[in-house]
Amino acid sequence: MQFYDSLEKVPAGFGPSAVAIGKFDGVHAGHRKVIQALRARASADGLTATAVTFDRHPLSLLRPESCPEPLLSNAQKVERLATAGLDATIMLEFTREFSEQSPETFVETILVDALNARIVLVGSDFRFGVKGSGTVDTLRELGTTHGFEVVLIDDVVADGTERRASSTWVRELLAAGEVEKAAEVLGQLPSIRSTVVHGHERGRALGYPTANLSPAVEGFIPADGVYAAWYTVDGERYGAAVSIGNNPTFEGVPDKTVEGHLFDVTLDLYDTTVEVAFVKYIRGMRKFSGMDALAEQMALDEAEIRALLGYPPKS
Repeated sequence: MQFYDSLEKVPAGFGPSAVAIGKFDGVHAGHRKVIQALRARASADGLTATAVTFDRHPLSLLRPESCPEPLLSNAQKVERLATAGLDATIMLEFTREFSEQSPETFVETILVDALNARIVLVGSDFRFGVKGSGTVDTLRELGTTHGFEVVLIDDVVADGTERRASSTWVRELLAAGEVEKAAEVLGQLPSIRSTVVHGHERGRALGYPTANLSPAVEGFIPADGVYAAWYTVDGERYGAAVSIGNNPTFEGVPDKTVEGHLFDVTLDLYDTTVEVAFVKYIRGMRKFSGMDALAEQMALDEAEIRALLGYPPKS
């Protein structure tokens, strides 16, 4: 997939293209169906299937107090758009100046001059230009002027529900620890990414050494608790029991600490970037009477997670 982080980097003569515009936060199942429709139209008409997205949620600039926490970092978003089969992604910097351009300028500079768009796919609630003054009808009028077709994409309802697949819903599910349902809406396991750092080695003292993640996490961390998960390291996947929270059995543990005990492997992961994909919520975070009681519960957690992930019982 071609990737450009500004219009200036899009090569002259790009396209002609079929374009989908959106935040694409999460690149969830709804986004993927939009991209599937985009690819189909692009393939049929010999066009370049292109996503236009932004480097931040517009609310982070316009109304920061109302801006939701992102589901993905920009790097993760680009990676997932690439796996969805796009030919190109353009990630635009959402600045104050960008937010104040007219709908006509938005269309002319991005869709016409840079991308040579022939088809533009949008949802019914699409707004663009200063203060969201551009609507789908505005876009259709400009399409008639500039020679591109506007295709309206219906909302995608998540399988087995009557609710529209959305990033808001994914956030709600992850905040409640419902990672299995979040995976259905996302179309893949919810995951985070960070670098392994040194911890207090309390898990090692209990016989359960853990890989602790740096607080600089990419992605949305689920609710506090213990999870069955997969750690991916250099392309290799390892089953793990993952704890999220402040571990109230001990004093002084920061909130939202993420640490995982990998099964049947000893790796030096310090300063290594890992991805953690969450499979199932096992239990909530709670305070134990002491280290022995905690170790006993950790053994029960491991046994349950091993069975869930298809690992043999611990010998």
